[in-house]
Amino acid sequence: MNWSGPRFTFDDVDAAHEISHYFSTFPSGRDFGLVHHNGDIVNAVAWLVFLPAEDPGYGFVDPETPELSLTTFAGSRGQGIGSALLQQLIAEARRRRISGISLSVEDGNAARRLYERAGFHVVGRNGGSETMYLSLT
Repeated sequence: MNWSGPRFTFDDVDAAHEISHYFSTFPSGRDFGLVHHNGDIVNAVAWLVFLPAEDPGYGFVDPETPELSLTTFAGSRGQGIGSALLQQLIAEARRRRISGISLSVEDGNAARRLYERAGFHVVGRNGGSETMYLSLT
């Protein structure tokens, strides 16, 4: 959310349902995530959440396709941590026989290159963001 500098506080994110539903409830029971840490310091987190059609996310494709959320915290970017975490998450999704992963990436976000390298491709547009999809089958 703050990839281009401070834009949102934790309170802002918690108060906006269209954002907080990515992390406040995990209704499907199939959602999962990973964390990269160095001792007590969390460097990055990544998770997949299955959102229902009646409460879709920005990168919604369908209820059987989980949406990716990936955050590499300031001070840990540009070190390959996000890329490694994404690859681990994709491997775990394959192990769980998930057929694909979607995401939303804002225009200008440098993380788009990370997603393209991982094999995601654009399947739609939502406002100032593109919806990307990775087939795992």
